[in-house]
Amino acid sequence: MALSKDRKNELISSYKTNDVDTGSPEVQVAILTERITYLTEHFKTHAKDHHSRRGLLMLVGRRRRLLDYVKSKDIKRYADLIKRLNIRK
Repeated sequence: MALSKDRKNELISSYKTNDVDTGSPEVQVAILTERITYLTEHFKTHAKDHHSRRGLLMLVGRRRRLLDYVKSKDIKRYADLIKRLNIRK
């Protein structure tokens, strides 16, 4: 299993913008990044798993669209999110 319930709740609590927040772009990007990291590690041992690779590409595209949305709304939030997740090298 890629993302346990405990890990997901941990991500939500660290990236939420208010007390009842579970679906803000920051939280969604954090969860997607965790799943992308898991799948990237998975492909180091299962190189021919092309069905999961398609899923990975879809997750990366979804994360890219959410990051573009955050960037268009507030560049400071975008920069903070990129820095916290350590996405850009």
